[in-house]
Amino acid sequence: MGATRIFPTLLSQGLDLLFSTELPVGLALLDHEFRYVRINKTLADFNGVPAQEALGQTVQAVLPEAYATLGPLLQQVLSSGEALQGFRVQAEVPSFPGELSEWEASYLPVKNEYGYTCGILVQAINITVQQLAQRRERQSEERVRRVLDSLFVLVGVLTPDGVLQEANRAPLEAAGISLEEVQGQYVWDTYWWSHDTEQQEWLKSAVKEVAAGGLVRREVKVCMAGGQLVTIDFMLAPLRDEAGRITHLIPSAIDISDRVASDRALRASEARFRSAFEAAPDGMTLVDAERHILLANKSMNRLFGYAPGELTGRCIDELLPAAMRQAHVGHVGRFFATPQVRPMAARKPLHGQRLDGTLFPLEVGLSPIPGSDPPEVLATVSDVSERVAAQTEIQKALEEKTALLNEVHHRVKNNLQIISSLLRLQSASAPEAARPALQDSQARVRAMALTHQLLYERKDFSGMELGPYLHKLTALLCESYLGQQSRVRVEVQAPERGLHIDLQTAVPCGLVVNELVVNALKHAFPGARSGLIRVSAGDDPAAPGKSLFIEVSDDGIGLPEGMAMEGANSLGFQLVPLLADQMEASLALLPGPGTRVRLQIPRREGLPL
Repeated sequence: MGATRIFPTLLSQGLDLLFSTELPVGLALLDHEFRYVRINKTLADFNGVPAQEALGQTVQAVLPEAYATLGPLLQQVLSSGEALQGFRVQAEVPSFPGELSEWEASYLPVKNEYGYTCGILVQAINITVQQLAQRRERQSEERVRRVLDSLFVLVGVLTPDGVLQEANRAPLEAAGISLEEVQGQYVWDTYWWSHDTEQQEWLKSAVKEVAAGGLVRREVKVCMAGGQLVTIDFMLAPLRDEAGRITHLIPSAIDISDRVASDRALRASEARFRSAFEAAPDGMTLVDAERHILLANKSMNRLFGYAPGELTGRCIDELLPAAMRQAHVGHVGRFFATPQVRPMAARKPLHGQRLDGTLFPLEVGLSPIPGSDPPEVLATVSDVSERVAAQTEIQKALEEKTALLNEVHHRVKNNLQIISSLLRLQSASAPEAARPALQDSQARVRAMALTHQLLYERKDFSGMELGPYLHKLTALLCESYLGQQSRVRVEVQAPERGLHIDLQTAVPCGLVVNELVVNALKHAFPGARSGLIRVSAGDDPAAPGKSLFIEVSDDGIGLPEGMAMEGANSLGFQLVPLLADQMEASLALLPGPGTRVRLQIPRREGLPL
């Protein structure tokens, strides 16, 4: 009796469980008027009508377009009490509006205790939906395959015991093999791993470890096309299903040969840098923006009196005199704000302080390290004690030489002035016929004395500026030959700077100008005639920077026709060609009016322009 009461409950609960479980087959229970009493989610999805909406509704109401086909079949089962099994039918349902979808179905009669058919159990599969799902699954698999094949990483699929099932294109092409050649093999027996038995044994143990739930990652070498060994970053991981069970193993890898080669080259470069850094005769140190010494070579430690490695970690300020340390903090901040290769404290002497407190002169070159984060600078430190001492000696010798030259030019100028004074005195008591010759000689001596006077005044014994010299020389000649009269004007056109002549050129150049101006003053304007004498000088436009010119011209009566300087009787005109030859200059007598003489003087190499 108890079993009889339990059976309906068991039957009801089993029916509930059957319809609530997600199955690949659609199920529905219809009453004798073809109303939905039960419908599972699969069939509701196949139909395209939610299960709650279908319950209590007739098949005709839920599937109006399909009922013309389905209704007679349902009526046949209800009337005959015989099942229709495994039949196929095409019908339009809401899930595919306007289209015929293909179904495979079975209609099973449900009978009461009297043997009468009181309902129908429907089993149905929407083949169109399944085919669409299968097509989508294939497309998804193909898409995944295309994605994997487009990756440059190496990806595969193994069974839990290590048999290779799939591999993407990258490792196959790199090895020059096809999938068929390795598919179904244990992964450690495949071409990639066949070169190294020890590595094969490691891979066997790795497969066991990952199949038990572990994860393995390691840098290994595998064999590629032509037997080339390539370093890869290899990882083996488990693949689990929804229940957490390990169904497959996924090997993946990336070619890191270039990175390994780069790392090797970087290590070699670092080793070379370290070797050069330590072997450098100058002190070298790497400093950060907080002024901490990150590296210091042996020379740096020795330079400041520290043991090897003792400077590392210290503050760079400790190597400076105490008076400079506070200001140095600001200097460091400004340097790192705009880092650039430059010397440190280029415009003033710089001193370092050794461990024992002694100071010594030094020079520091600063080179920021590109791309360093935080920023760093490499400082190269040179002890310049010997050079400073040598410079001091050279400066002392130069000062002594300058003093000597200064004295020589001063005495030469004084002696020439004494000679000029003696000539003037001699002129006063000399016969009238001798006085012009004495006056000309006095002018020549004064021209030479003026050269030494300018060298003495300007403290430059390599040469002098031609412009100021011409102004002073012509002023002296006007004073000597014209006195207070103003009927003849002397004009100088020459720049104050830029016409530098060396000492060997200065004296003969002054004498040439002296002779030409004196000749014009004495002979160009006979009687009471007035006129202009012009002395011009400048850079030669025909050879700029290589030669300069001096031109003395007047608007007087000019030289006699056919006269040449080389054949002149006067001492002055005889001296001019000789002095020009001494300067390796060219001399030209140009057409008037008046007299025009042009001197072209080459600049001597190595002298300032």
